Amino acid sequence: MTQRILIIGAGFAGLWSALAAVRRLKLENVAAGDIEVALVAPEAVLTMRPRLYEPAPASMVAPLQQLFDDTGVRFIAGKVEAIRSASDEVDIVAADGSRSTLAYDRLVLAAGSSLFRPEIPGLQEFAFSADQRDDAVALDAHLHGLAARPASAARNTVIVAGGGFTGIELAAELPARLRAILGQDAEIKVIIVERAPDIGPDLGPGPRPVIEQALAELGVECRLGSAVAAIDAEGLTTANGERIEAATVVWTAGVRASALTAQIPGDKDAAGRLRVANDLRVPAAGKVFATGDAAVAATDDDGNHTLMSCQHAMFLGRSSGDNAVADLLGLATRPYRQPYYVTCLDLGAWGAVVTQGWGRKVWMTGSEGKALKVAINGRVIYPPADSAAALAAADPAFELSL
Repeated sequence: MTQRILIIGAGFAGLWSALAAVRRLKLENVAAGDIEVALVAPEAVLTMRPRLYEPAPASMVAPLQQLFDDTGVRFIAGKVEAIRSASDEVDIVAADGSRSTLAYDRLVLAAGSSLFRPEIPGLQEFAFSADQRDDAVALDAHLHGLAARPASAARNTVIVAGGGFTGIELAAELPARLRAILGQDAEIKVIIVERAPDIGPDLGPGPRPVIEQALAELGVECRLGSAVAAIDAEGLTTANGERIEAATVVWTAGVRASALTAQIPGDKDAAGRLRVANDLRVPAAGKVFATGDAAVAATDDDGNHTLMSCQHAMFLGRSSGDNAVADLLGLATRPYRQPYYVTCLDLGAWGAVVTQGWGRKVWMTGSEGKALKVAINGRVIYPPADSAAALAAADPAFELSL
């Protein structure tokens, strides 16, 4: 009887989990048909989520069906509605509304994360985002639609709510995007509203002077220590009563793990991520491995843990897929470790800032940093189209080449 490793999600962690599982099965000489690697997701594409702050977000995808076919991954189009780890089953809803139940022998939860939208008046109705592909496409269409409106200060103003990684990258990109739409002579205003007293609060003090310099030279204003109280069709009001008129408000503050993590027993962090063992197994659900943004794992022995990022998701995926196969075959699993860490923050036309290590020591800035960011966004994060190269790159010992 065929056994099944089921992977939920076709993001970076899900894709690399599937490829790593196939690779390990081949290495162990498991006969074709003995163990199936199946992946369920709404569509067989990898959304380049780290690039959704850029223009033309609709194009930020990599098709996966051919790669799945070539490597022997069974793709199941649908959305997982329920996970029953006690009976090793999931319920799947297809695009046409039909439902099915699928059993698994090992499960890899790679369902990702989504933007956290708190109960702020008007946020749901009036704020845009660049979180998922549909969100970014809607924002892009809105920005292009501004050109048909009468010129005004509000039309030319975009507020980015949240001064973290995503908010900074989007805000730095917006002046050039808006001038391409509204004209090079348009009086553009981009404002970051951040409740913390510093820009990039989670990025630490290392790259902050570079970020502040870049935003200032790009003309991006920062309103720090300002929480958002309400959003409406004409702008935003802060908790201290400041009113900012703007035709566009973009919410970027905060991310939470997929709600599916709540269906798996076990400890979770404040973002809803499952706390996993060093082989990425969920301790309270022995046949379940969590990976990518659905998991929080130790990256080293120095107390550092994974972040919700493409950089960590790709390596987490390699480990989770490999370990799911090893565990199913009764072999020893391998601890996930990823001590090498870099931060590469796009700063629009100004360039980029690249840091090394968890202390985020500045390594590259300006055009040099931008060249690395372009290489990462345009090459490094894309899966190889060739199946042999893809499987080779799925080795958990794979070393990233920048």
